[in-house]
Amino acid sequence: MVLITFIHQAIVQAISMLFGATGEIMTEKSGNLNLGIPGIMYMGGIAGLMGAFFYEKGNDNPSVLTGVLISLLCCTLASAAGGLIYTFLTVTLRANQNVVGLALTTFGTGFGNFFGGSISKIAGGVGQISVKTTASGFQAKPAVLSQIPVLGPLLFSYGFLTYTAIILALVCTFILKRTRVGLQLTAVGESPATADAAGINVNRYKYVATISGAVIAGFGGLYFVMEYLGGTWGNNGFGDRGWLAVALVILALWNPSKAIWGSFLFGALYILYIYIPGIGRALQELTKMSPYVVTIIILILTSKRNKPEEQPPASLGLSYFREER
Repeated sequence: MVLITFIHQAIVQAISMLFGATGEIMTEKSGNLNLGIPGIMYMGGIAGLMGAFFYEKGNDNPSVLTGVLISLLCCTLASAAGGLIYTFLTVTLRANQNVVGLALTTFGTGFGNFFGGSISKIAGGVGQISVKTTASGFQAKPAVLSQIPVLGPLLFSYGFLTYTAIILALVCTFILKRTRVGLQLTAVGESPATADAAGINVNRYKYVATISGAVIAGFGGLYFVMEYLGGTWGNNGFGDRGWLAVALVILALWNPSKAIWGSFLFGALYILYIYIPGIGRALQELTKMSPYVVTIIILILTSKRNKPEEQPPASLGLSYFREER
């Protein structure tokens, strides 16, 4: 059935954006605006692929579990490194957050394309990279549940990273709304001077939130490479998914749980043109623009309502100078 296929593909498209948006929400809640998320997704994706590639290349009978663990570890380390670079420059050195974020996106994209091209040569040419053993671990789905009519394809035909993305979004929402750590993080993002005066270590919260957010976003890159592409690499293959993840933060009103349905909406809009018969090239491009149009509309509506819970953190994008407190 076409509708079931469409919904399934929309969810598949949504997950990398959900990872990116969840990571960026945690980052922005600390007052840091990390526009380097697209680059970090590239770094996480290529690092996970490289780890799996060299493991499989060096073993005649590679283990699926070992390959998955190595891939996850490499992705985590590379993404955390990207987050650390951003945080050190913006929090410790107080560099402009917009400039650092855009530079990190450029760096991360180049990092991914450079190493992607390098291991392509090692593998024997463009399109020859393949880590099928490790990718099979990421693509494994519940065998029995996936066979259930209708519900199987819709709910149980995905790899474990898909469910991880949803669980992480819910856990992050719980942390932000229901825990002391989350409330203190929100306080840091709203008014770092007030939080500092209350005894909260502002820099520590900014570092932890930004680096952990980068790791979550990096998993979006790993998902795209392993579960979506099946363990292969194509330069600039992520398209604008990283930027859609940043836009999704606004659509979700800085709430990770709302990013779940928002990512599904973006995923549906992203592939909608494929399911419209006889659509021309111009209309295809206009359809691809629709996620950004929806984001702009939401931004206008929330600005008019001016509800505090629907606004970005008050200190978002601003460096904190303790001397001026």
